[in-house]
Amino acid sequence: GADAVLGPAQDGGYWLIGLARRRGRAPRFAWQIGAVGEETQSDRELYREAIADAQLVHGLRYDAAWMVEHHFSDYYPQPNPLLFLSHIAAACPGLGLGTAVMVLPWYDPVRFAEDLAMLQTLSDGPLHIGMGRGTAKSEYDAFGIAMETARDRFRECWEFTQRAVQGGAFTFQGHATHFATPTTLRPAFDRRPNFYGAIGSIESAAIMGELGLPPLCLSSFPDHLLRRILETWAATARERSGDGGAPAFPISIKCFVARTDEEAREQALRYLPKFFELQVRHYQSDNAPWGNIAGYQQFNRMFGNLRKLTDPANLGPYLAQNLVGSPDTVVRRLGELRAVGFDYFLVSNATYGVPRGVRHDTIRRFAEEVVPRVPAGAPAAAAE
Repeated sequence: GADAVLGPAQDGGYWLIGLARRRGRAPRFAWQIGAVGEETQSDRELYREAIADAQLVHGLRYDAAWMVEHHFSDYYPQPNPLLFLSHIAAACPGLGLGTAVMVLPWYDPVRFAEDLAMLQTLSDGPLHIGMGRGTAKSEYDAFGIAMETARDRFRECWEFTQRAVQGGAFTFQGHATHFATPTTLRPAFDRRPNFYGAIGSIESAAIMGELGLPPLCLSSFPDHLLRRILETWAATARERSGDGGAPAFPISIKCFVARTDEEAREQALRYLPKFFELQVRHYQSDNAPWGNIAGYQQFNRMFGNLRKLTDPANLGPYLAQNLVGSPDTVVRRLGELRAVGFDYFLVSNATYGVPRGVRHDTIRRFAEEVVPRVPAGAPAAAAE
């Protein structure tokens, strides 16, 4: 039947198709907001830009507004997404809220769970919490945390959060967290947030699957690697699917949609090189800082071509992987990504230097000319 898991149990690809069929739901669309705008604007003004974007997203009935966490640079000066989103919850009642991502190794697990419970209590819409271990050595150095400890810290914070969400008094014994006396967190969680684990490699897909975290992917990977990531995650997480739960499969993706392909490409080629230049500086990728850091060695290879993307002449493949073009082109690309296995699209053109007019035109055009044309049924890959 349509609800059956297709193919042999060991085949992650068939498992994903079966899961997509079980869901039987339309894709959802959220927008990533950020403290971005014209380069002359102050931080106070940039924060008002993010609020204006959230209000437009709310009015156009997107599923949620998401935010990233970064510190000390123009590459999203947003050190506390949960605090910012609590303001958005008041400004946009009922709007879903999300993080992409909270860097768990930088947090005391008790404090993180308490802050999350507060945001959940103050908000009415769905809460989507993407979590990762972070990649910027400069941020780890500033916090005085060794990157070699990132995976263990991530796991401990996530395990504590899982227990806290269940409610009631509990104890917890971790490497750094000692919750010896049975204690109940206040405020209490009255519903469970949607949690996701950021995927930066095939290896991390297996880790998030083992932790029971649905994958939050990036559009910087070509489709064949995205498919491998989902299949790797599925092969590891399959045993956790016995409850029939159907997690969303989100992908964070850049979007410039305009009347024509040429106009959209012109916008993308104007603003994305600066975005990649900020990444080069923020991650210190020219210095290849990850070579001797356990668990991060593969990032030297992954970030090796980042400098090339600061040149518009090299951006062709990246534009093709993302949502850049006319509404027709963007609808077609969304169909390709749905066939890979994604059903939640975290869309954004909120990068440094992009003015409000350009951001809002894309937010409106995507909602009015793209979303209504995306089929609600099962993706092509799941069709019989």
